Amino acid sequence: MKTPIYFDHAATTPLDERVFEKMRPFFTNVFGNPNSQHAFGRDAVKAVDEARDTIAKIINAKPNEVYFTAGGTESDNWALRGIASAYKDKGNHIIISPIEHAAMITTAKALEKQGFKIDFMKVDEYGVIDLEHLKSIVTDKTILIGCMLANNEVGTIEPIKEIAKIARSVGALCFTDAVQVCGVLRTDVKELGVDLMSMSSHKIYGPKGVGALYVRNGVKIDSILTGGHQERMKRGGTTNVPGVVGFAEAFRIAEEEREKNFVYVSSLRDRFIERVLKEVPFVKLNGHRTNRLPANADFSFKFIEGESILFSLDLAGIAVSSGSACSSGSLEPSHVLLALGLPEGLAHGSIRFSFGKHNTIEEVDYAVDVIKTAVERLRAMSPLFKAEGEIKYV
Repeated sequence: MKTPIYFDHAATTPLDERVFEKMRPFFTNVFGNPNSQHAFGRDAVKAVDEARDTIAKIINAKPNEVYFTAGGTESDNWALRGIASAYKDKGNHIIISPIEHAAMITTAKALEKQGFKIDFMKVDEYGVIDLEHLKSIVTDKTILIGCMLANNEVGTIEPIKEIAKIARSVGALCFTDAVQVCGVLRTDVKELGVDLMSMSSHKIYGPKGVGALYVRNGVKIDSILTGGHQERMKRGGTTNVPGVVGFAEAFRIAEEEREKNFVYVSSLRDRFIERVLKEVPFVKLNGHRTNRLPANADFSFKFIEGESILFSLDLAGIAVSSGSACSSGSLEPSHVLLALGLPEGLAHGSIRFSFGKHNTIEEVDYAVDVIKTAVERLRAMSPLFKAEGEIKYV
């Protein structure tokens, strides 16, 4: 089997060649600042406007509801901080899920120190939001309910339409982090009923360092990045024209190929999950078995550390992740898996596999064979396995 093999598409994706070709002129010939008043600037702003129109059309929004950012983390920060600031006179209560990306969790904790009351919705063992619990904690002081459309670690898809209805019932706004979903599933903001939605380019074969925030017309949001009049006075900083152009092209291609890619990548995921569950003992599939992202398979391997498996696979030329790429350097167990009720030991033994449109069945089968060998070898050295696992093998 030819290596390396990349199974970490939830962390980032390779830039599509078609996207790169679309971006190329904006690094060289069409290099103007879109805020300049001369012909060079007009050419640049035309490209930005076309990109905004493309993205707005895909998500069923108006172009003036799409604001470009530096990526999902900035979009998440802006949604929370901007709404908290703009609506603080209405209330100080914000609700988010306990399995959000670190950009949400950390920002919410920072707002808590500023006097905002932060509550967390409960999730079940699969990571699905408990809607009845959410109904019990909303109040007339709730200004925002934030929940990702699908979890970046375990892949579980959340009932955002129902969450948005609960938010509206108390006059609150609903925000969803759709970074893992845009270009993968249908993301119609009207259908979802959300007021704000964050997006990112590099998860859909686009360039890194660019994203967007959808803000429904009529929603007040304060700026968090000041210093210029860009993005209709809402977000200071010179627009990343090549990035914006690439993001729009990547999103356009992803939407055009969405159904085909969904079927193909789901088939890889299902084969991988079925083989691992059947052929590797003492494993747990994390997240919902069927209501999950097509690319995602997150497993906990009992009796061994996830990093040990990650390094073993890396030596075999297979790239995977131990949880979220943004927090995989941490020695702490995944906050997502702990929220799902996994004990710390099992949470430490988790690995996220995320497949892409260029992967093959042969790569999947090779990876399972490598996993079987690596797990057997690592467990042979594990005192936990010797104390408990071997007995259960008999």
